[in-house]
Amino acid sequence: MEPRKRFILEERDIPRRWYNIVADMPQKPRPALDPVTRQPLTQKDLSRIFSEEASRQELNTVDRWIEIPEAVRDQYRLYRSTPLVRAYGLEKALDTPAHIYFKNESVSPVGSHKLNSALAQAYYCKQEGLTNITTETGAGQWGTALAYAANVFGLELAVYMVRLSYEQKPYRRSLMQVWGAQVVASPSMSTKAGRRILTETPNHQGSLGTAISEAVELATTVPGCKYTLGSVLNHVTLHQTVIGLEAEKQMEMAGEWPDVVIGCFGGGSNFGGISYPFMRHCLCGEHAGTRFVAAEPEACPKLTKGQFMYDYGDEAGYTPLLPMYSLGHTFTPAGIHAGGLRYHGAGTIASCLLEEGRIEAVDIGQKESFRAGVLFARTEGIVPAPESAHAIAATVREAIRAREEGTPRTILFCLSGHGMVDMAAYDRYLTGDM
Repeated sequence: MEPRKRFILEERDIPRRWYNIVADMPQKPRPALDPVTRQPLTQKDLSRIFSEEASRQELNTVDRWIEIPEAVRDQYRLYRSTPLVRAYGLEKALDTPAHIYFKNESVSPVGSHKLNSALAQAYYCKQEGLTNITTETGAGQWGTALAYAANVFGLELAVYMVRLSYEQKPYRRSLMQVWGAQVVASPSMSTKAGRRILTETPNHQGSLGTAISEAVELATTVPGCKYTLGSVLNHVTLHQTVIGLEAEKQMEMAGEWPDVVIGCFGGGSNFGGISYPFMRHCLCGEHAGTRFVAAEPEACPKLTKGQFMYDYGDEAGYTPLLPMYSLGHTFTPAGIHAGGLRYHGAGTIASCLLEEGRIEAVDIGQKESFRAGVLFARTEGIVPAPESAHAIAATVREAIRAREEGTPRTILFCLSGHGMVDMAAYDRYLTGDM
Protein backbone atom coordinates (compact mmCIF):
# COMPACT_ATOMS: atom_id res chain seq x y z
CA MET A 1 0.00 0.00 0.00
CA GLU A 2 1.18 3.52 -0.79
CA PRO A 3 2.15 5.61 2.23
CA ARG A 4 -0.70 7.86 3.36
CA LYS A 5 -0.52 11.31 1.78
CA ARG A 6 -1.95 14.28 3.68
CA PHE A 7 -1.93 17.75 2.20
CA ILE A 8 -2.07 20.62 4.70
CA LEU A 9 -1.75 24.30 3.87
CA GLU A 10 0.46 26.82 5.60
CA GLU A 11 -1.35 29.16 7.97
CA ARG A 12 -0.88 32.05 5.54
CA ASP A 13 -2.86 30.09 2.93
CA ILE A 14 -6.01 29.71 5.06
CA PRO A 15 -8.68 31.61 3.07
CA ARG A 16 -9.21 35.26 3.91
CA ARG A 17 -12.46 35.48 1.93
CA TRP A 18 -15.50 33.30 1.41
CA TYR A 19 -16.75 32.59 -2.13
CA ASN A 20 -20.25 33.74 -3.11
CA ILE A 21 -21.24 31.54 -6.06
CA VAL A 22 -24.44 33.51 -6.70
CA ALA A 23 -22.34 36.33 -8.16
CA ASP A 24 -21.10 33.96 -10.89
CA MET A 25 -24.35 32.15 -11.62
CA PRO A 26 -25.80 33.15 -15.04
CA GLN A 27 -29.27 32.28 -13.73
CA LYS A 28 -29.73 33.56 -10.18
CA PRO A 29 -31.93 31.67 -7.71
CA ARG A 30 -35.47 32.98 -7.48
CA PRO A 31 -35.98 35.33 -4.53
CA ALA A 32 -37.32 34.21 -1.17
CA LEU A 33 -40.79 35.63 -0.52
CA ASP A 34 -42.53 37.17 2.47
CA PRO A 35 -45.09 34.53 3.51
CA VAL A 36 -47.83 37.18 3.94
CA THR A 37 -47.29 39.65 1.09
CA ARG A 38 -45.64 37.16 -1.31
CA GLN A 39 -43.17 39.92 -2.21
CA PRO A 40 -39.37 39.39 -2.39
CA LEU A 41 -37.74 39.62 1.01
CA THR A 42 -35.71 42.67 1.92
CA GLN A 43 -32.77 42.88 4.29
CA LYS A 44 -35.08 44.53 6.82
CA ASP A 45 -37.42 41.53 6.62
CA LEU A 46 -34.60 39.05 7.20
CA SER A 47 -32.99 41.01 10.03
CA ARG A 48 -36.10 40.50 12.15
CA ILE A 49 -34.89 36.91 12.46
CA PHE A 50 -31.17 36.91 11.60
CA SER A 51 -28.26 39.20 12.38
CA GLU A 52 -27.89 42.26 10.15
CA GLU A 53 -24.70 40.97 8.53
CA ALA A 54 -26.10 37.49 7.86
CA SER A 55 -29.12 39.17 6.25
CA ARG A 56 -26.86 41.27 4.01
CA GLN A 57 -24.86 38.22 2.97
CA GLU A 58 -28.04 36.26 2.26
CA LEU A 59 -29.20 38.77 -0.35
CA ASN A 60 -25.81 39.56 -1.87
CA THR A 61 -25.87 38.55 -5.53
CA VAL A 62 -23.05 40.84 -6.69
CA ASP A 63 -19.88 40.36 -4.65
CA ARG A 64 -17.94 37.25 -5.57
CA TRP A 65 -15.75 37.46 -2.45
CA ILE A 66 -16.78 38.29 1.12
CA GLU A 67 -14.09 39.12 3.68
CA ILE A 68 -13.74 36.77 6.65
CA PRO A 69 -13.57 38.84 9.87
CA GLU A 70 -10.17 38.56 11.52
CA ALA A 71 -11.74 37.43 14.81
CA VAL A 72 -13.36 34.51 12.95
CA ARG A 73 -10.18 33.72 11.07
CA ASP A 74 -8.31 33.66 14.38
CA GLN A 75 -10.67 30.88 15.48
CA TYR A 76 -10.27 29.10 12.14
CA ARG A 77 -6.52 28.96 12.78
CA LEU A 78 -7.14 26.56 15.68
CA TYR A 79 -8.11 23.78 13.25
CA ARG A 80 -7.68 24.98 9.69
CA SER A 81 -6.48 24.09 7.23
CA THR A 82 -8.10 20.69 7.51
CA PRO A 83 -6.23 17.84 5.81
CA LEU A 84 -6.83 16.59 2.30
CA VAL A 85 -6.05 12.86 2.33
CA ARG A 86 -5.50 10.33 -0.45
CA ALA A 87 -7.59 7.26 0.49
CA TYR A 88 -5.22 4.53 -0.66
CA GLY A 89 -6.76 1.95 1.66
CA LEU A 90 -10.24 2.49 0.29
CA GLU A 91 -8.93 2.42 -3.28
CA LYS A 92 -7.23 -0.92 -2.64
CA ALA A 93 -10.29 -2.46 -1.00
CA LEU A 94 -12.43 -1.47 -3.98
CA ASP A 95 -9.77 -2.55 -6.51
CA THR A 96 -10.48 0.63 -8.43
CA PRO A 97 -8.37 2.66 -10.85
CA ALA A 98 -9.95 5.77 -9.38
CA HIS A 99 -7.92 8.10 -7.19
CA ILE A 100 -9.98 8.96 -4.10
CA TYR A 101 -9.36 12.01 -1.93
CA PHE A 102 -11.27 13.23 1.09
CA LYS A 103 -11.32 16.61 2.80
CA ASN A 104 -11.30 15.80 6.51
CA GLU A 105 -13.54 18.29 8.33
CA SER A 106 -13.83 15.94 11.31
CA VAL A 107 -10.68 17.44 12.87
CA SER A 108 -12.46 20.61 14.06
CA PRO A 109 -12.91 20.98 17.84
CA VAL A 110 -16.55 19.88 17.52
CA GLY A 111 -15.83 17.07 15.07
CA SER A 112 -17.56 18.50 11.99
CA HIS A 113 -17.65 21.22 9.34
CA LYS A 114 -20.51 23.03 11.10
CA LEU A 115 -18.12 25.18 13.11
CA ASN A 116 -17.14 27.13 9.98
CA SER A 117 -20.48 28.94 9.95
CA ALA A 118 -21.22 28.79 13.68
CA LEU A 119 -18.21 30.96 14.47
CA ALA A 120 -19.16 33.50 11.83
CA GLN A 121 -22.81 33.77 12.87
CA ALA A 122 -22.02 33.96 16.59
CA TYR A 123 -19.44 36.68 15.92
CA TYR A 124 -21.90 38.80 13.93
CA CYS A 125 -24.54 38.49 16.65
CA LYS A 126 -22.05 39.52 19.33
CA GLN A 127 -20.86 42.50 17.25
CA GLU A 128 -24.45 43.69 16.94
CA GLY A 129 -24.93 43.73 20.70
CA LEU A 130 -27.12 40.66 21.03
CA THR A 131 -27.03 38.57 24.18
CA ASN A 132 -28.97 35.48 23.13
CA ILE A 133 -29.17 33.25 20.08
CA THR A 134 -31.30 30.24 19.28
CA THR A 135 -31.28 27.46 16.73
CA GLU A 136 -32.44 23.97 15.86
CA THR A 137 -30.36 20.85 15.39
CA GLY A 138 -31.01 17.44 13.86
CA ALA A 139 -28.23 15.00 14.67
CA GLY A 140 -26.68 17.55 17.00
CA GLN A 141 -23.65 18.51 14.91
CA TRP A 142 -24.89 22.05 14.30
CA GLY A 143 -26.10 22.51 17.86
CA THR A 144 -22.73 21.35 19.15
CA ALA A 145 -20.86 23.74 16.85
CA LEU A 146 -23.04 26.68 17.80
CA ALA A 147 -22.71 25.87 21.52
CA TYR A 148 -18.94 26.02 21.11
CA ALA A 149 -19.12 29.29 19.13
CA ALA A 150 -21.58 30.89 21.56
CA ASN A 151 -19.20 30.06 24.40
CA VAL A 152 -16.27 31.59 22.48
CA PHE A 153 -18.10 34.88 21.92
CA GLY A 154 -20.02 35.04 25.20
CA LEU A 155 -23.60 34.44 24.08
CA GLU A 156 -26.46 32.50 25.66
CA LEU A 157 -27.79 29.74 23.41
CA ALA A 158 -31.03 27.75 23.35
CA VAL A 159 -31.08 24.70 21.05
CA TYR A 160 -34.23 22.89 19.93
CA MET A 161 -33.05 19.36 19.17
CA VAL A 162 -35.21 17.00 17.12
CA ARG A 163 -36.75 14.67 19.72
CA LEU A 164 -35.71 11.49 17.93
CA SER A 165 -32.06 12.60 17.93
CA TYR A 166 -32.38 13.92 21.49
CA GLU A 167 -33.14 10.33 22.51
CA GLN A 168 -30.86 8.55 19.98
CA LYS A 169 -27.78 10.75 20.54
CA PRO A 170 -27.49 11.70 24.23
CA TYR A 171 -23.81 12.52 23.97
CA ARG A 172 -24.47 15.21 21.37
CA ARG A 173 -26.83 16.75 23.88
CA SER A 174 -24.15 16.46 26.56
CA LEU A 175 -21.58 18.20 24.35
CA MET A 176 -23.91 21.15 23.86
CA GLN A 177 -24.48 21.35 27.60
CA VAL A 178 -20.74 21.15 28.29
CA TRP A 179 -20.32 24.35 26.27
CA GLY A 180 -23.18 26.00 28.15
CA ALA A 181 -26.20 25.64 25.85
CA GLN A 182 -29.75 24.94 26.98
CA VAL A 183 -31.07 21.95 25.00
CA VAL A 184 -34.78 21.29 24.53
CA ALA A 185 -36.32 18.22 22.87
CA SER A 186 -38.51 19.32 19.95
CA PRO A 187 -41.45 19.47 19.64
CA SER A 188 -41.76 20.92 23.14
CA MET A 189 -44.42 22.58 25.27
CA SER A 190 -42.34 25.77 25.55
CA THR A 191 -43.59 27.35 22.28
CA LYS A 192 -46.93 27.81 20.56
CA ALA A 193 -45.69 25.85 17.56
CA GLY A 194 -44.54 22.96 19.73
CA ARG A 195 -47.75 22.85 21.75
CA ARG A 196 -49.85 22.80 18.59
CA ILE A 197 -47.85 19.95 17.07
CA LEU A 198 -47.96 17.88 20.27
CA THR A 199 -51.68 18.48 20.61
CA GLU A 200 -52.26 17.18 17.09
CA THR A 201 -49.66 14.38 17.29
CA PRO A 202 -48.75 13.55 20.91
CA ASN A 203 -45.99 11.09 19.96
CA HIS A 204 -44.43 13.28 17.27
CA GLN A 205 -40.77 12.24 16.90
CA GLY A 206 -39.78 15.67 15.66
CA SER A 207 -38.25 16.99 12.46
CA LEU A 208 -35.91 19.79 11.51
CA GLY A 209 -38.92 21.71 10.22
CA THR A 210 -40.57 21.46 13.64
CA ALA A 211 -37.43 22.47 15.53
CA ILE A 212 -36.93 25.47 13.22
CA SER A 213 -40.47 26.65 13.98
CA GLU A 214 -39.75 26.60 17.71
CA ALA A 215 -36.37 28.32 17.39
CA VAL A 216 -37.73 31.06 15.13
CA GLU A 217 -40.65 31.66 17.48
CA LEU A 218 -38.27 32.12 20.41
CA ALA A 219 -36.01 34.46 18.43
CA THR A 220 -38.92 36.69 17.43
CA THR A 221 -40.44 36.92 20.91
CA VAL A 222 -37.38 37.37 23.16
CA PRO A 223 -35.60 40.78 23.16
CA GLY A 224 -31.90 40.69 22.31
CA CYS A 225 -32.22 37.29 20.64
CA LYS A 226 -31.70 36.25 17.02
CA TYR A 227 -32.00 32.98 15.15
CA THR A 228 -29.01 31.21 13.60
CA LEU A 229 -29.21 28.49 10.97
CA GLY A 230 -26.90 25.57 10.22
CA SER A 231 -27.71 24.89 6.57
CA VAL A 232 -30.05 25.65 3.65
CA LEU A 233 -29.64 29.44 3.36
CA ASN A 234 -27.07 31.18 1.16
CA HIS A 235 -25.06 32.86 3.92
CA VAL A 236 -24.51 29.52 5.68
CA THR A 237 -23.20 27.88 2.52
CA LEU A 238 -21.05 30.97 1.92
CA HIS A 239 -19.20 30.39 5.20
CA GLN A 240 -18.65 26.73 4.34
CA THR A 241 -16.76 27.55 1.14
CA VAL A 242 -13.55 27.64 3.19
CA ILE A 243 -13.68 23.86 2.68
CA GLY A 244 -13.57 23.94 -1.11
CA LEU A 245 -11.23 26.93 -1.29
CA GLU A 246 -8.66 25.01 0.74
CA ALA A 247 -9.29 21.82 -1.21
CA GLU A 248 -8.54 23.63 -4.49
CA LYS A 249 -5.05 24.50 -3.31
CA GLN A 250 -4.55 21.05 -1.82
CA MET A 251 -5.58 19.27 -5.02
CA GLU A 252 -3.02 21.39 -6.84
CA MET A 253 -0.43 20.25 -4.28
CA ALA A 254 -1.43 16.68 -5.10
CA GLY A 255 -1.03 17.39 -8.82
CA GLU A 256 -4.61 16.40 -9.63
CA TRP A 257 -8.04 17.90 -10.22
CA PRO A 258 -11.32 16.18 -9.33
CA ASP A 259 -13.48 14.68 -12.05
CA VAL A 260 -16.21 14.16 -9.44
CA VAL A 261 -16.91 16.18 -6.27
CA ILE A 262 -19.26 14.56 -3.73
CA GLY A 263 -20.91 15.77 -0.55
CA CYS A 264 -23.71 14.46 1.64
CA PHE A 265 -26.86 16.55 1.40
CA GLY A 266 -29.34 17.64 4.05
CA GLY A 267 -29.95 21.31 3.35
CA GLY A 268 -26.86 21.89 1.23
CA SER A 269 -24.17 23.67 3.28
CA ASN A 270 -21.64 20.83 3.34
CA PHE A 271 -22.25 19.96 -0.30
CA GLY A 272 -21.98 23.60 -1.35
CA GLY A 273 -18.94 24.16 0.84
CA ILE A 274 -16.89 21.51 -0.94
CA SER A 275 -18.45 21.95 -4.40
CA TYR A 276 -19.02 25.62 -5.18
CA PRO A 277 -15.38 26.78 -5.23
CA PHE A 278 -14.68 24.04 -7.80
CA MET A 279 -17.86 24.84 -9.70
CA ARG A 280 -16.75 28.42 -10.26
CA HIS A 281 -14.17 27.06 -12.69
CA CYS A 282 -16.96 25.34 -14.63
CA LEU A 283 -19.00 28.55 -14.67
CA CYS A 284 -15.97 30.35 -16.06
CA GLY A 285 -15.45 27.73 -18.78
CA GLU A 286 -12.57 25.85 -17.12
CA HIS A 287 -12.73 22.18 -16.07
CA ALA A 288 -16.15 21.91 -17.69
CA GLY A 289 -16.20 18.13 -17.29
CA THR A 290 -16.24 18.10 -13.48
CA ARG A 291 -19.37 16.49 -12.04
CA PHE A 292 -20.95 17.43 -8.70
CA VAL A 293 -22.93 14.77 -6.84
CA ALA A 294 -25.19 15.39 -3.85
CA ALA A 295 -25.77 12.24 -1.76
CA GLU A 296 -29.03 12.35 0.16
CA PRO A 297 -30.82 9.68 2.23
CA GLU A 298 -33.35 7.43 0.57
CA ALA A 299 -35.69 8.25 3.49
CA CYS A 300 -35.66 11.99 2.71
CA PRO A 301 -35.10 12.33 -1.06
CA LYS A 302 -35.99 15.96 -1.75
CA LEU A 303 -33.55 16.27 -4.67
CA THR A 304 -34.33 12.96 -6.36
CA LYS A 305 -38.06 12.72 -5.68
CA GLY A 306 -39.18 16.13 -4.44
CA GLN A 307 -40.85 18.89 -6.43
CA PHE A 308 -39.53 22.35 -7.17
CA MET A 309 -41.83 24.80 -5.40
CA TYR A 310 -42.07 27.77 -3.08
CA ASP A 311 -42.25 26.22 0.37
CA TYR A 312 -41.72 27.11 4.00
CA GLY A 313 -38.44 26.22 5.64
CA ASP A 314 -40.25 25.09 8.78
CA GLU A 315 -43.34 23.09 9.68
CA ALA A 316 -45.39 25.86 11.29
CA GLY A 317 -44.94 28.33 8.42
CA TYR A 318 -42.98 31.01 10.31
CA THR A 319 -40.12 31.27 7.82
CA PRO A 320 -40.00 32.96 4.41
CA LEU A 321 -41.14 31.00 1.36
CA LEU A 322 -38.10 29.53 -0.34
CA PRO A 323 -37.82 28.40 -3.99
CA MET A 324 -36.55 24.89 -3.51
CA TYR A 325 -36.89 21.20 -4.18
CA SER A 326 -39.07 20.01 -1.35
CA LEU A 327 -41.05 17.08 -0.03
CA GLY A 328 -43.44 19.54 1.63
CA HIS A 329 -42.85 21.44 4.86
CA THR A 330 -45.07 19.06 6.87
CA PHE A 331 -43.09 16.00 5.73
CA THR A 332 -41.71 13.94 8.62
CA PRO A 333 -39.05 11.48 7.44
CA ALA A 334 -38.39 8.04 8.87
CA GLY A 335 -36.19 7.90 11.96
CA ILE A 336 -32.88 7.24 10.24
CA HIS A 337 -29.68 7.78 12.22
CA ALA A 338 -28.36 10.45 9.83
CA GLY A 339 -30.42 13.06 11.66
CA GLY A 340 -28.62 15.96 9.99
CA LEU A 341 -29.99 14.89 6.60
CA ARG A 342 -33.64 14.59 7.69
CA TYR A 343 -34.75 17.90 6.20
CA HIS A 344 -37.66 18.31 3.79
CA GLY A 345 -36.13 20.91 1.46
CA ALA A 346 -32.96 21.90 -0.36
CA GLY A 347 -31.19 25.25 -0.32
CA THR A 348 -32.14 27.73 -3.02
CA ILE A 349 -28.70 27.71 -4.68
CA ALA A 350 -28.53 23.92 -4.91
CA SER A 351 -32.15 23.81 -6.11
CA CYS A 352 -31.38 26.29 -8.88
CA LEU A 353 -28.25 24.37 -9.91
CA LEU A 354 -30.15 21.07 -9.96
CA GLU A 355 -32.92 22.60 -12.04
CA GLU A 356 -30.28 23.72 -14.56
CA GLY A 357 -28.60 20.31 -14.61
CA ARG A 358 -25.32 21.60 -13.15
CA ILE A 359 -25.39 19.16 -10.24
CA GLU A 360 -26.56 15.55 -9.83
CA ALA A 361 -28.29 13.84 -6.93
CA VAL A 362 -28.36 10.25 -5.71
CA ASP A 363 -30.31 8.75 -2.82
CA ILE A 364 -28.63 6.27 -0.51
CA GLY A 365 -30.30 3.65 1.69
CA GLN A 366 -29.41 3.59 5.37
CA LYS A 367 -27.82 0.14 5.31
CA GLU A 368 -25.76 0.99 2.24
CA SER A 369 -24.48 4.13 3.95
CA PHE A 370 -23.47 2.26 7.11
CA ARG A 371 -21.84 -0.49 5.04
CA ALA A 372 -19.74 2.19 3.35
CA GLY A 373 -19.01 3.85 6.69
CA VAL A 374 -17.68 0.61 8.18
CA LEU A 375 -15.57 -0.05 5.07
CA PHE A 376 -14.09 3.45 5.35
CA ALA A 377 -13.34 2.97 9.05
CA ARG A 378 -11.58 -0.32 8.34
CA THR A 379 -9.52 1.03 5.45
CA GLU A 380 -8.85 4.63 6.50
CA GLY A 381 -9.09 4.42 10.29
CA ILE A 382 -11.81 7.05 10.78
CA VAL A 383 -15.36 6.24 11.89
CA PRO A 384 -17.50 8.65 9.84
CA ALA A 385 -20.67 10.36 10.98
CA PRO A 386 -23.81 8.68 9.56
CA GLU A 387 -24.35 11.79 7.42
CA SER A 388 -20.82 11.62 5.97
CA ALA A 389 -21.27 7.91 5.27
CA HIS A 390 -23.76 8.88 2.54
CA ALA A 391 -20.98 10.72 0.69
CA ILE A 392 -18.71 7.71 1.16
CA ALA A 393 -21.39 5.40 -0.25
CA ALA A 394 -21.74 7.63 -3.32
CA THR A 395 -17.93 7.60 -3.65
CA VAL A 396 -17.92 3.79 -3.49
CA ARG A 397 -20.48 3.70 -6.31
CA GLU A 398 -18.30 5.98 -8.45
CA ALA A 399 -15.15 3.97 -7.71
CA ILE A 400 -16.84 0.69 -8.62
CA ARG A 401 -18.13 2.24 -11.84
CA ALA A 402 -14.57 3.33 -12.67
CA ARG A 403 -13.42 -0.28 -12.16
CA GLU A 404 -16.23 -1.76 -14.25
CA GLU A 405 -15.75 0.75 -17.07
CA GLY A 406 -11.97 0.63 -16.86
CA THR A 407 -11.84 4.42 -16.80
CA PRO A 408 -9.63 6.09 -14.19
CA ARG A 409 -11.09 9.16 -12.50
CA THR A 410 -10.25 11.41 -9.57
CA ILE A 411 -12.91 11.58 -6.88
CA LEU A 412 -13.05 14.16 -4.09
CA PHE A 413 -15.53 13.91 -1.24
CA CYS A 414 -16.06 15.80 1.99
CA LEU A 415 -15.81 13.86 5.22
CA SER A 416 -18.09 16.32 6.98
CA GLY A 417 -17.69 14.83 10.47
CA HIS A 418 -16.66 11.84 12.57
CA GLY A 419 -19.03 9.38 14.18
CA MET A 420 -17.37 8.83 17.55
CA VAL A 421 -20.49 9.98 19.39
CA ASP A 422 -22.76 8.08 17.01
CA MET A 423 -21.66 4.61 18.06
CA ALA A 424 -25.14 3.60 19.17
CA ALA A 425 -26.13 3.80 15.51
CA TYR A 426 -23.17 1.64 14.50
CA ASP A 427 -24.14 -0.83 17.24
CA ARG A 428 -27.58 -1.13 15.67
CA TYR A 429 -26.04 -1.74 12.26
CA LEU A 430 -23.45 -4.28 13.44
CA THR A 431 -26.02 -6.30 15.38
CA GLY A 432 -28.45 -6.33 12.44
CA ASP A 433 -31.01 -4.27 14.36
CA MET A 434 -31.45 -1.58 11.68
